[in-house]
Amino acid sequence: MPLALFALTLSAFAIGTTEFVIVGLVPTIAQDLGVSLPSAGLLVSLYALGVAVGAPVLTALTGRWRRKQVLLTLMALFIGGNLLAWQAPGYDSLIVARILTGLAHGVFFSIGSTIATSLVSKEKEASAIAIMFTGLTVALVTGVPLGTWIGQEFGWRATFLIVSLLGLVAFFGSALLLPGNLKQAEPAKLSEQLKVLTQPRLLLVYAMTAVGYGGTFVTFTYLAPILEQVSGFAASSVGLIMLVYGASVAVGNIWGGRLADRLGPVKALYIIFSALALVLFVFTWTAGSQIGAVFTVLLWGAFAFGNVPGLQVYVVQLAKKHTPNAVDVASGLNIAAFNIGIAIGSVVGGVVVEEMSLQDTPWVGGIIVILALLLTRASGLMDKRVHRLASR
Repeated sequence: MPLALFALTLSAFAIGTTEFVIVGLVPTIAQDLGVSLPSAGLLVSLYALGVAVGAPVLTALTGRWRRKQVLLTLMALFIGGNLLAWQAPGYDSLIVARILTGLAHGVFFSIGSTIATSLVSKEKEASAIAIMFTGLTVALVTGVPLGTWIGQEFGWRATFLIVSLLGLVAFFGSALLLPGNLKQAEPAKLSEQLKVLTQPRLLLVYAMTAVGYGGTFVTFTYLAPILEQVSGFAASSVGLIMLVYGASVAVGNIWGGRLADRLGPVKALYIIFSALALVLFVFTWTAGSQIGAVFTVLLWGAFAFGNVPGLQVYVVQLAKKHTPNAVDVASGLNIAAFNIGIAIGSVVGGVVVEEMSLQDTPWVGGIIVILALLLTRASGLMDKRVHRLASR
């Protein structure tokens, strides 16, 4: 794999840390700012909406910029957003900071995915995307547990200061390692960009992405309070359990990429969604046991993010067939779909917490993942029908 790919991974690590560290800090922020758990959880949803808006809109607006220039600009915005979160005087300003940081996140993973696939041969595309997204999973392994610990020991603001420094390291890493002449497709015309939104095959995959990824966040958004209030762990133990979860995610992400390379994205997604739904249902019953909770969280991590490489490479493959002049835009919309799923999942989780209980979030998430499984089945049948017609 080329060295430039690891520059993308370094930036993904910084961005992944700021995205997911909020999960471990939900109880701390709620207590410090005097807001409810669902209100603190809303910071996850609003960040995701920033990503959802930023991915397609800013990807289209920066289509004529050099790829390296775009990436460095995004990292500068990322650093600024986290510095604002560090100095945020209250809940409202923290919301603004999170949305700004989300805007940078969306475009980064949109163009980063297409850059990653352009750096390698076709048979390694899913693995290249998996390596780049490993930055997110390594953030879950190290950045999120460490950020959670820092927030609990020194206050949540200190976490965002440290994340800003991570962003600075990523900025200089990208400046040094990424070549200036990155391959760049001709910017899509507005009509071609709009065609992406009217392409049924792509819309179906976006639905798979939003529903399949969102099901996890019904529960994941409230994992820290579940571990504290349902499983009975001390707040100081949450960071360590997040470390276990993140380590499992790192393995699952690479495994998911290889599975998609070997079986194709649809078959791989069918396996991963099935296992993910089962684990979420099981967590409903094991959350009340400390040993059972840790064991289930370990299994959950192995499948929770394993669908990312398959979903992203599937969109790129279909975009090359149906909207070949707007692949970046199609990729950006899938990043938007991931984060629409996060936003909806977090909101649904908040409603479940308010109207039912923390322990009900896993089975509700499992039902949502089953819907993604049905959508994946439908997409696979469409692919087979197209293949049969083409072979006649």
